[in-house]
Formats: sequence, structure tokens, C-alpha cells
Amino acid sequence: MNLATTATILATSFILTVILAPIGIPMLRRLKFGQSIREEGPQSHMKKAGTPTMGGIIFLLSIITTTIVCGLLFNVFTTHTVVLLLVFVGFGLIGFLDDGIKVIFKRNLGLTSLQKLIGQIAIAIAAFLLLRLGTFETTIAIPFTELQFELGSLYIAFLIFWLVGFSNAVNLTDGLDGLVAGTASIAFAAFGVIALFNEQTDIALFSFAVTGALLGFLVFNANPAKVFMGDTGSLALGGALGMISVLVKQELLLLLIGLVFVIETLSVILQVGSFKLRKKRIFKMSPIHHHFELSGWSEWKVVIVFWSTGLIMALIAVLSEAL
Repeated sequence: MNLATTATILATSFILTVILAPIGIPMLRRLKFGQSIREEGPQSHMKKAGTPTMGGIIFLLSIITTTIVCGLLFNVFTTHTVVLLLVFVGFGLIGFLDDGIKVIFKRNLGLTSLQKLIGQIAIAIAAFLLLRLGTFETTIAIPFTELQFELGSLYIAFLIFWLVGFSNAVNLTDGLDGLVAGTASIAFAAFGVIALFNEQTDIALFSFAVTGALLGFLVFNANPAKVFMGDTGSLALGGALGMISVLVKQELLLLLIGLVFVIETLSVILQVGSFKLRKKRIFKMSPIHHHFELSGWSEWKVVIVFWSTGLIMALIAVLSEAL
């Protein structure tokens, strides 16, 4: 894949998103698909109540269209493409149902945790079975070393944990205007470059399609957001990110590229664990982006710092693969 092809993919998904958003946002508003704000969340967020949510549908359509059209056009539509679309659309559908229940019944809780988990596990198993139809290595490499270890039949358990974990990690991070759209676009771009290093053009195509679409979505999602992606978008992005790391056989490198998502998740785990064990909180509020808000940082400052962190980690990861 040359520079011109990459630019075409990025531009196609970006333009499609920018075209679809002005159509989709008013539609979501007419359907009264407005965001419910947690009462226990920062009070400054209450003004966001009613902002259209489920906007992930917009970039899902853009990414699916770009991936299929460009994949066929450039002759790089493969089994891996099907697996990525399965996970991306499948996790997005779970998020769509979750968002739908929230907005229809006007409550902040949608599907139960068990319902979401069952759906995510089923999709992860289906993806694994598709991969096993061809040749698929069940090894995991240790980043920055030549070491790797074989999981064998245990790899399916790892895959389930990985996809479920990162889909929920991205979902937890989606709490500020533009935060996930920016950090995820950086992460997907990094994996797109790594896929090119490995000559996996099918995975690179999907990665850059996501990057372009998220940059287009950011036009409408940056502070002050005109639309939120909702679980529809965040669960789809997290699942796809985990799947890409598996397909390029750099699973653990995602811990570095997706460090922001990891930290956000750990902040919630530590906060809940501390409160249950000690009846004390570590942070003013979790996920940790709310802690910084309540410490006096503006929402935009938190987002920029987190974007910058994601960018630095992505650059380190890409350079480590290039050298």
C-alpha cells in the first residue's frame, strides 16, 4: 500500500463521516436520542444532557463502506477483513442495544453487564473460529524482545479477555468531548503503520478507514460536542482495536499504544477496590479523567493531555517496530 492509497482511504472515510454527520445528528435529535447524564458525575456535565448520542452509527457506516469499497477496489478484502468487520459491527450492535434501552427508557443503565458480556464472548468466539479456518498462530510476543510464548488452546480464553477488556476500557474512557475520538484515531493510525511494516495491507486499510472516520467525527464531537458516540461507537472501537492487535501479532503492544485506556480502566478498578476494602476513595472521581476535572483542569486541558500521552506512546511503539 503506497502513500496515495493510504491518503485515499483516509480521505474517503473522513469525507463520508463529514457528509453523514449533518444528516445523522438532526435525525438523532428528532428521535429524541439524547444523552442521559449521571447524577453522581461532575455537575459541569449536566449542561450536556440532551446532546444526541448513538453517534457511533455515523462513523460505523462510514468505516464499513470505506473498508468494503476500498478493499474490493484495491483487492485486499480478506478473511481478516471479515473478522475485523464481524467484531466491529458485532460489538457496535451490542452498544447500539445498550444505548437504545438507555434513551428509550430514559435511564442511565442499558443492558445488564451479564447481557453485554454474553454478547461480547459470543462474538469473540465466532472471530476465533473464523481465524482457525486458516493458519493462525496462537503465540503471544513480548514487545521489544524476540521472546514469545505459545498459548495453544488457551488462546481463545485470552482472545475473549482481550476483546471484552479493551471494548470496556474504551467505553470507560468515553466521558469527555473528543477524548475517545482523538485517542482512538491515534491508536488505529499506529496499528495501521505497524500493519504496513508487516505487509498486512488488509489490516492497514481497515485501521486507516477508522482513523479517517474518527477525525471526521471529531469535527462534530470536539468540545463543545454536537454529538456523542455512545456505547455504539466506543464498544465497537475497543473491540476492533483489540482484534487488530491480535491480527498483527502484537497483542501486548496494545498496552502501550492504548495506555490511556489502560490507565482509565485501572483507575476504576483501584477506586472500587479501595472503597470496598477501606471505605476510602483514591481519586476524587473515576474514571481518572473526572479526577483531573474536579482538580481544576478544564475539560479541554484533560483531553489535550490525554491525546498527547496517547500520541507519545503510539510513536514509541511505531518506532520500536521500525527499528
